[in-house]
Amino acid sequence: MYTLGIDIGSTTSKCAIMKDGTELVATSLCVGGMGTDGPETALKAIWEKSGLSQEDIARTVVTGYGRMNYQEADAEVSELTCHALGAYYIFGDELRTIIDIGGQDAKAICLNDQGKMSNFIMNDKCAAGTGRFLEVMANILKMDISDLSACAMESSEPASISSTCTVFAESEVISQLANGVGRADLVAGICESVATRVGALVRRIQVKERVCMSGGVAANEYLRNSLAEKLGVNIEYDSRAQYFGAIGASIYANK
Repeated sequence: MYTLGIDIGSTTSKCAIMKDGTELVATSLCVGGMGTDGPETALKAIWEKSGLSQEDIARTVVTGYGRMNYQEADAEVSELTCHALGAYYIFGDELRTIIDIGGQDAKAICLNDQGKMSNFIMNDKCAAGTGRFLEVMANILKMDISDLSACAMESSEPASISSTCTVFAESEVISQLANGVGRADLVAGICESVATRVGALVRRIQVKERVCMSGGVAANEYLRNSLAEKLGVNIEYDSRAQYFGAIGASIYANK
């Protein structure tokens, strides 16, 4: 039986097809989330990659920031549940903590020894400490967000970004640029700022290893390592991290 998971975020849309809830058949990703044609484009891509069609899908579950606005699925499920299922599918029985830095929020999910969510914490009130903060800062520096990590790795002295508000931090970065602070040092400071805020959030729950990161920001190695250092744990990464929500939704659809 084939099932489809759709994860509609604020900036990207992801799809995953599973066979019998155990075999990952195909994934797709499209820039453009809620309120765009991103979901439709991601669906078109996954049909092409998998060789399947909507008629082959027994059940579809949608998750993510824009799940309430998508009417074509059989059910909608919280991204907390789906990220937990997807990460557990990839990392296995010993996974205990999942950290997800999304476009509009940051969250940590605790799993018990059966892989069930036992606790979580979320910040969705402020853009600081989220992917949106990184996107704004990358735009200021005229960089692609995917290049931030490599740039930060070149830093010898990360800049201090003290503002806790994205708007004020934007002004702070512009000011430091004008004062001659190097781009690599600024980018490292930006990543450190996000790691500090996410670390403070995550420490409010009991972080147990094995720990992984979920979502697109997980690919930022500099930020990931900084967060691991601040929490005093090893944070694992899988190249499919951005698909965990969609994979989990597809697994849920098989239940």
